[in-house]
Amino acid sequence: MFIDSHCHLSFPELKQNLAGILADMRTAQVEQAICICTQMEEFEAYRLNGRSIDDMEWQRERFRTHIRAAKQAAKPLVIHTRSSAADTLRVLDEEGGEVAGGVFHCFTETAEVALAAVERGYYISFSGIVSFKNAQDLRDLLKLLPLARVLIETDSPYLAPVPFRGKTNSPAYVPHVAKAVADAVGLPVPELAAITTANTRRLFSLPETVA
Repeated sequence: MFIDSHCHLSFPELKQNLAGILADMRTAQVEQAICICTQMEEFEAYRLNGRSIDDMEWQRERFRTHIRAAKQAAKPLVIHTRSSAADTLRVLDEEGGEVAGGVFHCFTETAEVALAAVERGYYISFSGIVSFKNAQDLRDLLKLLPLARVLIETDSPYLAPVPFRGKTNSPAYVPHVAKAVADAVGLPVPELAAITTANTRRLFSLPETVA
């Protein structure tokens, strides 16, 4: 019924309890979860550390490398932009816009940025943040987006949705993200789940059934 479009089951917080997490996913009717690869040892080096965005040309070049790799591999591009949306959109345009599909994941930017991304053919993915009390702007944004471009995710082990906020997140909690999104757009949860599941399968070319 549900798909978590972005999580990190390889991270130590989750890997050590993988069997339990998979069991919880089955109970919560979470059929699939897309595990995103990253490198934890470089995590702290990706912060500004007092530098301006203009000083971060090396990061722009890495982003360009990822865009070009996505084109060459014909794979969707997963983008997380924070406080650099104009830069992100500019680089995407300079590199030729849409790749083989893509998503702005864990979205926390403005409505203008979301609509600009959708215009370029990208999906917008919402994490547990959308359920937070202080995230009304994200819930309002959802009413402006075409539902055919909306995904849901946990980004676990981070950003657990209400009522688990502050705890280790899990793909089994993605139904709570779905509920927050469904409430924001005025749809029943099963209908929202069907839409976002179809969107995720379309973007990532996933099979409709799991072996």
